[in-house]
Amino acid sequence: MRRYLRFVPLALLLAVLVELVAFVGVGRTIGYGSAVLLGFAASLLGLVLLRREGMRAWRGFRASVESRQPPGPQVTDGLVGLVGALLLAVPGLVSAVVGLVLLVPPVRRLARAGVQRATERRVSSMVAGDLFGPRRVKVRRADAQPAPEPTVAGPVVEAEVVEAGRAIEGEIVQPRRP
Repeated sequence: MRRYLRFVPLALLLAVLVELVAFVGVGRTIGYGSAVLLGFAASLLGLVLLRREGMRAWRGFRASVESRQPPGPQVTDGLVGLVGALLLAVPGLVSAVVGLVLLVPPVRRLARAGVQRATERRVSSMVAGDLFGPRRVKVRRADAQPAPEPTVAGPVVEAEVVEAGRAIEGEIVQPRRP
């Protein structure tokens, strides 16, 4: 995780440059005053949605805890909604578009599944089970594989078995070292 932190300043600088280029492009198309009003309206909408999504996430979390269900799906859905609203609230046209796209239900489901997969990879399977409930796995039948040769820790006895499981003849040998 820490090796990625050194790229954060570069990513922020790149995001600011992209926002600036987008603002200039929109400003030339519809006028700079209209572009400022558009950015202001997107930020206002983001603030309203931030409160709404936060309350919705909290209610979903509480409802799942009260009904003794795993809170993971509600938490990830709320997290994606909050990130979308936050991106909409941040001044900038590109971040507003990304925030709006994250609030669209099909995209939100995809983002929620991605957040869930990333969380399951980073936490233990026990914590993931507590958060998201039992995992569903796809199983397919495969060809039968031969059983591995048993390994014995002590001395090996080679013998001939004739009837009823009695050894008639045999000798004790030391186990082979691989």
